[in-house]
Amino acid sequence: MSALTTFFDTDRRVLALAIARMADALGNSFLVIVLPLYVASGIVSGDAFGLSEPMIAGLVLAVFGIASSIAQPFAGRLSDLAGKRRVFVVGGLLVFMASNLGFIWAENYTLLFALRIIQGTAAAFTITASIALVNEVSRMDSRGGNMGVYNSFRLVGFGAGPLLASLIIEGGPYTVPGTEGSVTGFEVTFFIAALAAFVSIVLVLSIVEDPKNPETADRRFNLAILDRSGRNTLDPIFALGVSTMVMAACVAMLSTLEPQVNDRLDQSPILFAIEFVALILTLALVQPFVGRLTDRYGRKAFVVYGLIALVPTTLVQGFVVTPGQMIVARALQGLAGACVFAPALALGGDLADSGASGTQLSVLTVSFGLGIAAGQILAGSVVEYGFFVPFLVGALLALVGATIVHSEVVEQRRPMTAPT
Repeated sequence: MSALTTFFDTDRRVLALAIARMADALGNSFLVIVLPLYVASGIVSGDAFGLSEPMIAGLVLAVFGIASSIAQPFAGRLSDLAGKRRVFVVGGLLVFMASNLGFIWAENYTLLFALRIIQGTAAAFTITASIALVNEVSRMDSRGGNMGVYNSFRLVGFGAGPLLASLIIEGGPYTVPGTEGSVTGFEVTFFIAALAAFVSIVLVLSIVEDPKNPETADRRFNLAILDRSGRNTLDPIFALGVSTMVMAACVAMLSTLEPQVNDRLDQSPILFAIEFVALILTLALVQPFVGRLTDRYGRKAFVVYGLIALVPTTLVQGFVVTPGQMIVARALQGLAGACVFAPALALGGDLADSGASGTQLSVLTVSFGLGIAAGQILAGSVVEYGFFVPFLVGALLALVGATIVHSEVVEQRRPMTAPT
């Protein structure tokens, strides 16, 4: 039996998608570090729309998430109607690869924004189709573990990207072997990001196939805020989306507060990076184990108790006084977050209508992106009232999220039929 089929008993197609998503996330996270430096380097010129370079850099990063969030429900719907997933995953990766190379020639702000919008739209197709495919090739008794493995690999790629990109930028320019020419560190990172997308494409084409008997989507746009059955107030998948957004907001607040954290704890930026990575590392390590546990013991309780655990682990960050305490708090917050994200995705997959998982699971993927942005904005807007205030608000939101999931989500058990 191959390693692909034995890692956490994960379906080889899921593992291939997870590794492909890791490579793609690695290339995408390169740009988080590289693009602000690229804007400030003087290589990009032209009309700056009357905005400062830092504002341009922030917008260049943010427009990706905005475009992706807007496009994801429609991308998911298209893959549902087509009854195919792999072509959307590969298509999105191809566009992403080409746009990464396009940055090499992006010498004005308009082209920079255009490329980021294209990338965000392409990512919407890749994200929704890959999550739907993981859902559809999973049995009910393995969906939690598969979602955990998929998310863990993605986080590993996202966490490693900024560090590698920083090293590449600092090491440039580089001599081209066999020639007297050279390339900048920026050009190397753009090329590696494109190469990572290419590796993802090869993996998906080589190993991943659509289910032989795909579920058929009806013609309704299967998104709802209110529960259509009349049993509860909110649609259960929307309620899970709320919980995902709250979790993402709680873990993202710290990134906005780097100057305040470093000043309060009298620490260097390196220690802040360690504190930030402590959460990502915990999430990556714990999610497969949590996912497998939800396959055996149910998912809703993990989501509820994970949100409850976010209350103290978020709040305590507003009162720590040493870097060591912050590292421990972030690791514990990562453990709580691991009990929310993958189980919520798996439970959403359990509850999704037949053939509509691309559309309905986009609620959770969009919620995660919006939660990251909301947490960053929230932290920056209320920290002036006291260092602990953002963390207090986040803790209260986590408590509200736990209440919503407890009251609005009914965990259903369906027959465990193995997909083909």
